[in-house]
Amino acid sequence: MLSSRLQDVLDGRWAHVRKAARTALAGDKFVTVQGETIDEARERVTRLLRELPADPGVAAGFPIEYGGGSDPGGSVVAAEMLAQIDLSLMVKAGVQWGLFGGAVTALGTKHHHDLYLRDIISADLLGCFAMTETGHGSDVQQLRTTCTYDPATETFDLHTPHEAARKDYIGNAARDGRLAVVFAQLISGGKRYGVHAWLVPIRDDEGNPLPGVTIGDDGHKAGLLGVDNGRLSFDHVRVPREMLLDRYGQVAPDGTYSSSIDNDVRRFFTMLGTLVRGRVVVGGSAANAAKSALTIAVRYGESRRQFGAPGEEREIALNDYLAHQRILTTNLANAYALHFAQDELVGALHEVQTAEGPVDEHRQRQLESRAAGLKAAQTWHATRAIQAAREACGGAGYLAENRLPGLKADTDVFTTFEGDNTVLLQLVAKGLLTGYRDAFGSLDGWGRATFVADQVRSMVLERTAARGLIERLIDAVPGRDEEVALTNRGWHLALFEDREKHLLDGAVRRLRKNASLKPSRQFDIFNDVQDHVLATAQAHIDRIVLEAFVAAIDRTADDEARALLSKVCDLYALTTIEAHKGWYLEHGRISPARSKAVTGMVNDLLRQLRPHMPTLVDAFAIPDEWLDAAILREEPTRQQTMATHDAA
Repeated sequence: MLSSRLQDVLDGRWAHVRKAARTALAGDKFVTVQGETIDEARERVTRLLRELPADPGVAAGFPIEYGGGSDPGGSVVAAEMLAQIDLSLMVKAGVQWGLFGGAVTALGTKHHHDLYLRDIISADLLGCFAMTETGHGSDVQQLRTTCTYDPATETFDLHTPHEAARKDYIGNAARDGRLAVVFAQLISGGKRYGVHAWLVPIRDDEGNPLPGVTIGDDGHKAGLLGVDNGRLSFDHVRVPREMLLDRYGQVAPDGTYSSSIDNDVRRFFTMLGTLVRGRVVVGGSAANAAKSALTIAVRYGESRRQFGAPGEEREIALNDYLAHQRILTTNLANAYALHFAQDELVGALHEVQTAEGPVDEHRQRQLESRAAGLKAAQTWHATRAIQAAREACGGAGYLAENRLPGLKADTDVFTTFEGDNTVLLQLVAKGLLTGYRDAFGSLDGWGRATFVADQVRSMVLERTAARGLIERLIDAVPGRDEEVALTNRGWHLALFEDREKHLLDGAVRRLRKNASLKPSRQFDIFNDVQDHVLATAQAHIDRIVLEAFVAAIDRTADDEARALLSKVCDLYALTTIEAHKGWYLEHGRISPARSKAVTGMVNDLLRQLRPHMPTLVDAFAIPDEWLDAAILREEPTRQQTMATHDAA
């Protein structure tokens, strides 16, 4: 079957992890339970967490010597699979093994690994990742919690100085966490050394808060009921010196601070860079949840009929309406494009985190930038696609038994955690601007502005994959757009690249102008062009997603699968161009006639892809038990169909 051949392409490098998940987690044991109370959901998710396989599984990223699989890429893919089953379980696992365990692994040393990793992997020791504060979320460098070293006792004094400095929204904190990785400002000998992390016990064996630790419950949220988000405050809590996660910064018994990275800012970004896996998981999991929603809506659209055609006795299937295809098939094209971009990103993460020898800083910064941009693109896609699927199922889509309201509620916060999306796009843009400066020289004074993060580096228009193929496709495009077929892949790539280059050049020009007019107003220099900078970042992500799709098609061996993927890629490219046709028209990149032709070709592609809609969602290979939607278990009755028709 074509769907199974497409599945092979989608499953990709970590096919064994995806297949193991479909086998080990088969049935309805792990799926979301509708109508639970918050306590019931938390109890169920915590119990199931301990029954998840470690390898292949979310815990596969840990070192082999402690019971993991030394497979960071596989751990990301395993988390993505959990997102199709129960998003609370996925987030709980992500907190335990990705954030908490990942921080101990990446920021700790052998001492910490020997003491804690085995119990973290088995979930015998549940923990939290306490970074975000009520008053500081994305701006981690400015956290207010302090941890001051006292050489007389060889302990740190961990303190929350005011209410805005409490740790908030912390997964595993309200109910289950026994140990927390707490991020705070390290102070020794009266000097600040920036943000570091400590392992801090927060509960005793009976689950009671330890002296000086105040624990609160964030209570009911819009979704993710099974995750016990809470608040932590510390009133001069004594933390032994050995509990500092000291891979990048050490404090001697006498209080002397040392680090292999002298610069505080560079050290901070290096520490955060090691934790990038969490951001990659959030983006991929959101996109996988969207696949579940689209699968439900497409399958429902095959059986659900609405209104009759003149001269026809049978009513028309929802999926036969062009408007419905505009909603679902275009989102399917985005889902495929983002899947291949995520696959490429996971591969890059795996290579960086398993490489031997010194860290390749350029590859690390490039990974961080792409993870930031794709997380924003994927989570916004999930928000749009799940809402579109909900609406496409009409009133049935509003019923909890059909899974869509739960997916919508559970994924809504994905646009916020692991980095607010707007902030992440600024991170991408700053990387591009820094790359521009490195490639083309000074930005005439603007480069001194405080918002430039030298640590976030990305060479301008650096290819994601298949560099030679993409450049050949672009070079082969004829000079005049009107002479080029609307489905010419080189033309798509050239338009995407041109938009990014032009926006980047324009942003640099505006920044230079502002720097000359407002040299002492550093905030205004950037803030006045923030819209332009964000548009540049979005264009960059659009391009790398398209390039990843093109690379995936190139490595697809099956001719029929390759042909279908090519049409889906055409649809992704042309709907993106259509969405930005105002820009292309304003800047003379396409003519009005060409613009109209793009819309016509999109509609033609939708008609061509109509017979393949079920095949495209079947290739996601999501088991029916995981979808758990009542509307897929039985076709609407003839009486229901006729009643709707009569009412109309």
